[in-house]
Amino acid sequence: MSPESVEIRCTQCGAVNRVPAQGVKGKQAVCGRCKAPLGVDAAPVLVTDANFAETVTASPLPVLLDLWAPWCGPCRMVAPVLEQLAREWGGRVRVGKLNVDENPRTAARFGVQSIPTLLVLQEGQEVDRMVGAMPKEAIAQRVEGLIQT
Repeated sequence: MSPESVEIRCTQCGAVNRVPAQGVKGKQAVCGRCKAPLGVDAAPVLVTDANFAETVTASPLPVLLDLWAPWCGPCRMVAPVLEQLAREWGGRVRVGKLNVDENPRTAARFGVQSIPTLLVLQEGQEVDRMVGAMPKEAIAQRVEGLIQT
Protein backbone atom coordinates (compact mmCIF):
# COMPACT_ATOMS: atom_id res chain seq x y z
CA MET A 1 0.00 0.00 0.00
CA SER A 2 1.40 3.38 -0.95
CA PRO A 3 1.61 6.23 1.58
CA GLU A 4 -0.89 8.16 -0.55
CA SER A 5 -3.64 5.57 0.06
CA VAL A 6 -5.37 3.95 3.02
CA GLU A 7 -7.25 0.70 3.42
CA ILE A 8 -10.84 0.94 4.63
CA ARG A 9 -12.94 -2.11 5.43
CA CYS A 10 -16.54 -1.85 4.27
CA THR A 11 -18.98 -1.90 7.18
CA GLN A 12 -21.60 -3.62 5.02
CA CYS A 13 -19.76 -6.52 3.34
CA GLY A 14 -16.33 -6.54 5.02
CA ALA A 15 -14.31 -6.05 1.82
CA VAL A 16 -11.03 -4.15 2.15
CA ASN A 17 -10.85 -1.13 -0.16
CA ARG A 18 -7.81 0.99 -1.01
CA VAL A 19 -8.70 4.68 -1.33
CA PRO A 20 -6.62 7.84 -1.65
CA ALA A 21 -5.60 9.19 1.76
CA GLN A 22 -6.87 12.65 0.76
CA GLY A 23 -10.24 11.23 -0.29
CA VAL A 24 -11.88 11.45 -3.68
CA LYS A 25 -12.40 15.11 -4.66
CA GLY A 26 -16.08 15.96 -4.72
CA LYS A 27 -17.19 12.35 -4.25
CA GLN A 28 -17.91 9.91 -1.45
CA ALA A 29 -15.71 6.79 -1.60
CA VAL A 30 -17.74 3.62 -2.11
CA CYS A 31 -16.97 -0.07 -1.66
CA GLY A 32 -15.70 -1.76 -4.79
CA ARG A 33 -17.71 -4.90 -4.02
CA CYS A 34 -21.12 -3.77 -2.71
CA LYS A 35 -21.03 -0.02 -3.59
CA ALA A 36 -21.90 1.03 0.00
CA PRO A 37 -20.43 4.37 1.14
CA LEU A 38 -17.12 3.92 2.98
CA GLY A 39 -16.44 5.55 6.32
CA VAL A 40 -20.12 5.78 7.30
CA ASP A 41 -19.36 4.77 10.89
CA ALA A 42 -17.48 7.95 11.72
CA ALA A 43 -19.56 8.26 14.89
CA PRO A 44 -20.69 5.65 17.41
CA VAL A 45 -23.85 3.81 16.37
CA LEU A 46 -26.83 3.49 18.70
CA VAL A 47 -27.27 -0.13 19.81
CA THR A 48 -30.47 -1.33 21.47
CA ASP A 49 -31.95 -4.63 22.61
CA ALA A 50 -34.03 -4.57 19.42
CA ASN A 51 -31.22 -3.91 16.91
CA PHE A 52 -28.35 -5.80 18.60
CA ALA A 53 -28.44 -8.69 16.11
CA GLU A 54 -28.32 -6.50 13.00
CA THR A 55 -25.93 -3.88 14.41
CA VAL A 56 -23.47 -6.05 16.34
CA THR A 57 -23.89 -9.77 15.58
CA ALA A 58 -24.20 -9.27 11.80
CA SER A 59 -21.40 -6.69 11.63
CA PRO A 60 -18.52 -7.74 9.39
CA LEU A 61 -16.30 -5.59 11.62
CA PRO A 62 -15.32 -6.09 15.25
CA VAL A 63 -17.50 -3.95 17.52
CA LEU A 64 -16.37 -1.91 20.52
CA LEU A 65 -19.61 -1.60 22.51
CA ASP A 66 -19.90 1.00 25.27
CA LEU A 67 -22.47 0.02 27.91
CA TRP A 68 -23.30 3.26 29.70
CA ALA A 69 -26.00 5.35 31.39
CA PRO A 70 -26.65 9.11 31.17
CA TRP A 71 -26.35 9.62 34.94
CA CYS A 72 -22.88 7.98 35.07
CA GLY A 73 -20.02 10.51 35.37
CA PRO A 74 -17.25 8.15 34.21
CA CYS A 75 -19.45 7.16 31.23
CA ARG A 76 -19.67 10.81 30.19
CA MET A 77 -15.88 11.09 30.51
CA VAL A 78 -15.34 8.14 28.14
CA ALA A 79 -17.88 9.33 25.52
CA PRO A 80 -15.60 11.85 23.72
CA VAL A 81 -12.80 9.27 23.60
CA LEU A 82 -15.12 6.78 21.91
CA GLU A 83 -16.23 9.42 19.41
CA GLN A 84 -12.56 10.05 18.51
CA LEU A 85 -11.87 6.33 18.17
CA ALA A 86 -14.96 5.87 15.96
CA ARG A 87 -13.60 8.52 13.57
CA GLU A 88 -10.08 7.07 13.62
CA TRP A 89 -11.22 3.47 13.20
CA GLY A 90 -13.91 4.10 10.56
CA GLY A 91 -13.97 1.02 8.33
CA ARG A 92 -11.86 -1.10 10.74
CA VAL A 93 -13.90 -1.21 13.96
CA ARG A 94 -17.53 -0.28 14.57
CA VAL A 95 -18.05 1.66 17.80
CA GLY A 96 -21.48 1.35 19.41
CA LYS A 97 -23.22 2.74 22.48
CA LEU A 98 -25.88 0.92 24.48
CA ASN A 99 -27.77 2.69 27.28
CA VAL A 100 -28.15 0.04 30.01
CA ASP A 101 -31.17 1.76 31.58
CA GLU A 102 -33.12 1.57 28.32
CA ASN A 103 -31.76 -1.82 27.20
CA PRO A 104 -31.54 -4.12 30.23
CA ARG A 105 -31.74 -7.42 28.29
CA THR A 106 -28.44 -6.94 26.47
CA ALA A 107 -26.73 -5.68 29.64
CA ALA A 108 -27.99 -8.75 31.53
CA ARG A 109 -26.99 -11.07 28.68
CA PHE A 110 -23.37 -9.99 29.12
CA GLY A 111 -23.54 -9.86 32.93
CA VAL A 112 -22.72 -6.16 33.13
CA GLN A 113 -22.63 -5.04 36.75
CA SER A 114 -20.53 -1.86 36.52
CA ILE A 115 -20.47 0.94 34.00
CA PRO A 116 -18.88 2.05 31.88
CA THR A 117 -18.18 -1.40 30.48
CA LEU A 118 -16.56 -1.67 27.06
CA LEU A 119 -17.01 -4.97 25.25
CA VAL A 120 -15.07 -6.02 22.17
CA LEU A 121 -17.35 -8.28 20.16
CA GLN A 122 -16.79 -10.33 17.04
CA GLU A 123 -19.88 -11.86 15.44
CA GLY A 124 -21.76 -10.99 18.63
CA GLN A 125 -19.37 -12.93 20.86
CA GLU A 126 -17.36 -11.21 23.58
CA VAL A 127 -13.59 -11.36 23.03
CA ASP A 128 -12.54 -8.74 25.59
CA ARG A 129 -14.00 -6.60 28.37
CA MET A 130 -12.82 -3.34 29.93
CA VAL A 131 -14.57 -2.02 33.04
CA GLY A 132 -14.30 1.57 34.22
CA ALA A 133 -13.10 4.76 32.62
CA MET A 134 -9.84 4.24 30.75
CA PRO A 135 -7.61 6.61 28.77
CA LYS A 136 -7.82 6.57 24.98
CA GLU A 137 -4.39 4.98 24.60
CA ALA A 138 -5.28 2.04 26.86
CA ILE A 139 -8.55 1.37 25.01
CA ALA A 140 -6.87 1.67 21.60
CA GLN A 141 -4.02 -0.65 22.59
CA ARG A 142 -6.39 -3.38 23.83
CA VAL A 143 -8.68 -3.20 20.80
CA GLU A 144 -5.93 -2.91 18.19
CA GLY A 145 -4.14 -5.88 19.76
CA LEU A 146 -7.27 -7.97 19.10
CA ILE A 147 -7.96 -6.81 15.54
CA GLN A 148 -4.47 -7.09 14.05
CA THR A 149 -4.69 -9.23 10.93
